[in-house]
Formats: sequence, C-alpha cells, structure tokens
Amino acid sequence: MLLPVILSGGVGSRLWPLSRENYPKQLLALIGDNTLLQDTVFRLDGLPDKAAPLVVCNETHRFLVAEQLRKIGISPAHIILEPIGRNTAPAAAVAALAALTHDPDALLLILPADHTIANAEIFREAIAAGISLAQANYLVTFGIVPNRPETGYGYINATDPIEDSIALSVERFVEKPDIDTAKQYVESGQYYWNSGMFLFKATQYLKELEKVAPDIVGTCRLAITEALEDKDFLRLDAAAFKACPSDSIDYAVMEHTDDAVVIPLDAGWNDIGAWSSLWEISEQDSDGNVKMGDVLTENVQNCYLRAEHRLLTAIGIENLTIVETADALLVAHKDHVQDVKKIVTHLKADSRSEVELHRKVYRPWGSYENIDVESRFQVKRITVNPGATLSLQMHYHRSEHWVIVKGTAQITRGDETFVLTENQSTYIPLGVKHRLENLGKLPLEIIEVQSGSYLGEDDIVRYEDVYGRD
Repeated sequence: MLLPVILSGGVGSRLWPLSRENYPKQLLALIGDNTLLQDTVFRLDGLPDKAAPLVVCNETHRFLVAEQLRKIGISPAHIILEPIGRNTAPAAAVAALAALTHDPDALLLILPADHTIANAEIFREAIAAGISLAQANYLVTFGIVPNRPETGYGYINATDPIEDSIALSVERFVEKPDIDTAKQYVESGQYYWNSGMFLFKATQYLKELEKVAPDIVGTCRLAITEALEDKDFLRLDAAAFKACPSDSIDYAVMEHTDDAVVIPLDAGWNDIGAWSSLWEISEQDSDGNVKMGDVLTENVQNCYLRAEHRLLTAIGIENLTIVETADALLVAHKDHVQDVKKIVTHLKADSRSEVELHRKVYRPWGSYENIDVESRFQVKRITVNPGATLSLQMHYHRSEHWVIVKGTAQITRGDETFVLTENQSTYIPLGVKHRLENLGKLPLEIIEVQSGSYLGEDDIVRYEDVYGRD
C-alpha cells in the first residue's frame, strides 16, 4: 500500500507577512481557492493502491490541519504532532514507524505540504514509475529538470540510467551553488534540483537510517512507543522527540546510501520559497504585474501586489513586491525578497507578535481578531463556529465584557448558565470561571472588551476543554 506522508512542519518565513509561525504558508490559499496543503492532497487523486494520507505537523497547527482536511472530505490515516521541529529525517522516521504498525510492506511517499506542481498528471506518472523501484529496495527521489540556473536550490548529480526504468543512479548531492556553478550544472544536463520528495519502503528507510543515524531511529521509536492518542491526533512523546537529533532526509540517508536513485520530473514544480517565486507562477497582466485583492496601479511594471484588507495603490514603480496585511506592510525589490527572512529575525529579536500571529487568530472553536489594544484594555471580535464551545476558564488579571452582535450565546458565569441574543451583554469579573458556547446553527459573533493589569493570552486557567488543550 502506498502511504502519502505530507510534511507540514515548516513556517515559511520568506513569505512573511502573509505566512506566520502560527499560520504558515502551507495553510494559505496562495494560488487559487485551495490551500497548498489541500492541493498537495488533491494531486494524489488517481494514484493506484493509495491509502489515506498521513500528516506530520507542528502541534500548534493541529486543528488548522484537521479542519482543512475535513473541508475537502479527507479523513487522514494519522495526524502526527511534533512537539518541536526536528527536520525531515525524524519526521519520516516517525511516519515509517507509525505505518509499520498497520502495514509491514508500506511504501512511503514523502511530500512537503507547501509546494506547487502545475501538471499533476506528469507528477502521478513519475510516482507510478517509482513504485516498482521502491519495492525493489531503492530509495527514490524526484529531481526537478532545471529551466534556469538557480542558486536557491540544492542539486542532484545523476548520469547512469537504472535498467528498465526512467530513473538515474545518484552520483552525489551538492549544496546551493553560486551562479557560475549553477550555469555549468544546467548546461551539463546531468544535474537536477533537489525537490525534497521521496519514495521508499518504510522498512528500507529505517534500515538505512539506522546505519548512519541510530540516535534518530532510537529516539523516534521511543517517541512513537510512548505517543498518546488524542482524539484524531497522535501526540509524540515530547521528551523523547526533543532529544532526537535534527537532520534532513538528504543529509542523514540519501547522501550515504548506495541505493539512491532519482526520477527526473518536469511538471511545473515550484517550492514557493520567496515572493519572487509566487510572482513567477501567478497570472500576470499585460504589464507583468500580479494583483491580488483591491489593487489600483498607474505606470507599474513587473510587480507583485497583494492587498489583504484595504485598497493598495501604486504609481511609477517596477520590480517590487508589496504585500499588505491587517498589521504589517512589506515593500521589497524582487531581487532582495530572500532577505525577508532577515526581517523576521529582527522581529523575533524584538519579541514582536507579528512573527507568530496575524491580527486574526484561529482557534479550534473559531477565531478572534484584535480590534484595539492599549496598556490596560483591549477589544476583540470573537467568532464561535456553530456547535463549538470555548473552554471553561478563568483569568487572574483581567475582567471581560461581552456584547453579542450576531447569533445566540449560552454563557456560563460562575454557578449561572444563561442565554444571550443580539444586542445583549454580560460582565465576567476577574477570577470567575466562565464559558462561551454556540448552540446554534449559525456563527456566533461577540465583541469582547478586556480590562486589567495583564492581557496576555497565557492568563488562562482551563478547567475543562473539549479540544484536549492544557
């Protein structure tokens, strides 16, 4: 059985300010109506003997991933939760160990959740060609046929064909080259971009990993053995997984094994590693501009312009990336968009919330959006999904006023339980247990005014929670 393993642990910092740590690029609809994660699942349709996908993701993203899969009618085999990122080699190892508990002959198709592939049919043909090789104990990777010299990718050098297949024997993996070296690679016709996609037996991968990185296998085995089933999630043992060395599949296994082969792939692949990549694959107007949202231009050429919340206007510019969100604005020359990561580093050093969160923050029960914030008060717009329930909780440092603006709310306040409808309100004193529930069939919206000496999200003591949060 072919088990697609979707790795969804990245944060996409080069696509800030749209991609944030708590809402990264794989969860965004950057091209079309579906998110990158959803498109990764959709392009698997038509593969033979395919199991439901297994997703490995950050614990913080668990409900977002589950909800996005639910919206497209997918019930995953597992959603494995990493307490901390440890790169792709451990992620593939825990996926392999989980798969072997159900299928001793499992083939793993390792796919990043944040790539785009224009021609899904050619992609599926390459996967089908790799299945027999994986069953013969080869470790298969997919090398992108380069269409230009590129310094942002690693390369795979491959020349000798594997008998009766379209695959080539891997000679070596090479790091991101300088531009002159990249030109030589492309001209030779013997180098391919390293896509980060793999196909192999679960047993064979663990066997090869054990040879070169037994610590990874040992800690991952313990993390799976001590894992906890938490509703739809498999929560890895935190202590064991945090002790696991961090390494990629390339470094840990593919560069050391004698059984690595590459299948050339020319299917319109892009890893959307920067805003310039998104400009390249998006629909452009006659002036070479990509316009997303409410955008008005005059004498503008070759720009990527994205407005999320308001009108964006531009005059007399070229080769710029401008991205507007509710709480941040990015302006960068297209030749320097790789340096967005440096801005994120500065924001982290200053402990800025814009690294992690958008103004609108998603929760398993719905979302909230900060409207106004001052030192001793803040105002939020809270949306609770139909049938959803917030935790029974209490705050040490703040009181709250709730005004119902849409829908019907059931309120627990201390020993009281009562119902409020539109234009009605209530007050939650500091230190009082409370809960908000939407028992209706339509979204519930409230305006919450918090006041107190400390307004951080960590001032929550949970007594009961249907989502298994602490």
